[in-house]
Amino acid sequence: MLTRENIKNRDSLSILGFGCMRFPTRRGSIDVDRSVALLRDAAAKGVNYFDTAYFYNGGKSEVLLGNALSGGLRDKVKIADKLPCFMVSKLDGAKKIFDTQLSRLSTDYIDYYLFHMLTDKASFDRMADIGVLDWMEELKSKGIIKNIGFSFHGSKTDFEQIVTAYPWDMCQIQYNYMDENNQATKSGLCLAYSLGIPVVIMEPLRGGKLAGSLPKEVISSFADCRKDWSPAEWALRWIWNHPEVTVVLSGMSDEAQLEENARIASDAYAGSLSQEELEVFDRVKKLLLEKTKVPCTGCGYCMPCPFGVNIPGCFSAYNDKFLLGGRINRFKYYQTLGFLSKQPAYASICRECGRCESHCPQGIKIRRELKAISQEMEGFFFRNGVKIYRKFKRI
Repeated sequence: MLTRENIKNRDSLSILGFGCMRFPTRRGSIDVDRSVALLRDAAAKGVNYFDTAYFYNGGKSEVLLGNALSGGLRDKVKIADKLPCFMVSKLDGAKKIFDTQLSRLSTDYIDYYLFHMLTDKASFDRMADIGVLDWMEELKSKGIIKNIGFSFHGSKTDFEQIVTAYPWDMCQIQYNYMDENNQATKSGLCLAYSLGIPVVIMEPLRGGKLAGSLPKEVISSFADCRKDWSPAEWALRWIWNHPEVTVVLSGMSDEAQLEENARIASDAYAGSLSQEELEVFDRVKKLLLEKTKVPCTGCGYCMPCPFGVNIPGCFSAYNDKFLLGGRINRFKYYQTLGFLSKQPAYASICRECGRCESHCPQGIKIRRELKAISQEMEGFFFRNGVKIYRKFKRI
């Protein structure tokens, strides 16, 4: 297992991290014994970074991880856990959640503690205003929290504002060969690295979609270059090719996935992909773009929208729904486009001024597409439930 040095604190971290959200199941429920064995096997293979969260698997994720790391493993690995900001309105609430997390994990310290799912700077400012940041810093001074970070779901501009707002110990972003120009983007990755902030990558396979739900032409393009690499291996090696990446999280739900990922992580050096292999990704992205609903490249020339619409983000979520399938695309649309943000960025915010269309190099009829996206992605729950929730949480 290869490691990379955390540029902030000099921790030696395995380049493969275990995302503790998708465990083996049996008859519709988590197979506890098999999951614990899988976590321990990962540690035996050299994985030393385990990522969980307060609400993963209804709280069972933290308990499983705590059980798996008992018996001497705890001090040999790093645990990353997260504070669910959207559940916190007062400092006492954050303290209760943290105490519960320590109890579930059977530990008295957490190596990397993250503000979970920040979408804009206002969401971070809210945590600071109610005293959560000061409290985290106090715990850090006592060694109860070793490092303070955040996980991000939002736009490039939002990421830039958050990552430069505080001397973070780490950050976590979504990044893969299809999201090079979405969310934090490659420029955000490079910005964090330039600031000396280590970056942990989530969704390297887009929830498995870049491993098992690709068009035949894409699979053939990969195989024509290297038949011995699966689509998952191609996707992981693309991310590890970036020297700015410290750890890539993978939600491994069975032994075969762990075995494959650990093998790949044994020789996936930064800068190791050949020019021929990199060109395959250009062809693959072109093929996928041809099959998308809206031919947006994520260049961002249409931005900023004077009314706040995240136009590339709307197109990305809409395209994912039709290209990759899955039942959680609508939730991801809410999540990344302002469900928890002070300033939402949904398609329905569009006032059809047309300014964006004059700057689009693809000639996309943006106003027409945003209207279609609003109709497709913003149903009854959006118009009622989301608004009620935002009012209740005073967002």
